[in-house]
Amino acid sequence: MKTFSEYKIGNLVLKNRVVMPPMCMNMAEDGHPTDFHFIHYGNAALGEIGLIIVEATGVTPEGRILERDLGIWRDDQIEGHRKIVELSKKYGSSIGIQLGHAGRKCGIESLTPLAPTEERFSESYAVPKEMTREDIEGIKRAFKDAAVRSLEAGYELIELHGAHGYLIHQFLSPLSNKRTDEYGGSRENRVRFLREVTEEVKSVLPKDFPLILRVSASDYVEGGIDIEEMVEIINLVREDFDMIHVSSGGLDVRQEIGLYPGYQVKFSETIRNRCQIPTITVGLITEISQVEEILQNERADLVALGRVLLRDPFVIIKQGHGLISPLFAYKRGFDSGWMERRRK
Repeated sequence: MKTFSEYKIGNLVLKNRVVMPPMCMNMAEDGHPTDFHFIHYGNAALGEIGLIIVEATGVTPEGRILERDLGIWRDDQIEGHRKIVELSKKYGSSIGIQLGHAGRKCGIESLTPLAPTEERFSESYAVPKEMTREDIEGIKRAFKDAAVRSLEAGYELIELHGAHGYLIHQFLSPLSNKRTDEYGGSRENRVRFLREVTEEVKSVLPKDFPLILRVSASDYVEGGIDIEEMVEIINLVREDFDMIHVSSGGLDVRQEIGLYPGYQVKFSETIRNRCQIPTITVGLITEISQVEEILQNERADLVALGRVLLRDPFVIIKQGHGLISPLFAYKRGFDSGWMERRRK
């Protein structure tokens, strides 16, 4: 099965094509990982996941979505991340981190959100401060510094969070970016912030270190990003990234999304074919048979399983048709004849 074949991205070789995507756990303490994170990501590694991407991690305090999100804006946060990395790699998974900034979707009452435009996400959120050039430069430095800390922690891949209505996505979409300077208006201007953040991050990465981008391929609102616009955006930045992690939505409360198994695969397939760049697809995929169909038909290069892994981190072992083996300590749980053979 293609699902369980190796895949190389940059200088990183994954043992299979299954990804745990970033999912906010809201279990950190002042941005620091806790025992929960060590157990959570360790379980994913025991479940034989090829690539774990650690949840959205704030590059500044106000870059968090919620107060208990992970952070990597201070050096003393590195050690906890290093332990996540060590545990995951010890039990066989490759591991990356998603670096992000919430922008206007920061829901921490004590902090002032930043955004391209002084326009809040909804009535439940504070009105953000429109970013000055100084603010933009500061956030660019924060992404760069976070990348340095990620390397020190031992992460093997970095994903920039350009999806789900957070800061980079806010700059990309005309629905949330009403600026009239060089960061707003035309497509090239709206992409400028992403390009400059990417340049800062790449300046500290070793050669062939994998850098990927998560995007929302559609805002699902008229006048916003659709798949045609996203193809053009990616074509402007594709030389800077090894892969695109394709999601959708999250920018505008008016969105109307039709949900069904694999509802975002079509976006991945379009971007992969028209932008000539590898993709990760995600979205209500729960069965290895779905994963295999997507890979065999070249609709994506990697497939992420999200909520199903929260329910069952061992799902790919259970559905692996004997092609993927658990750690020896767990074999008896998956092989009914294990004990009898051991007695012989």
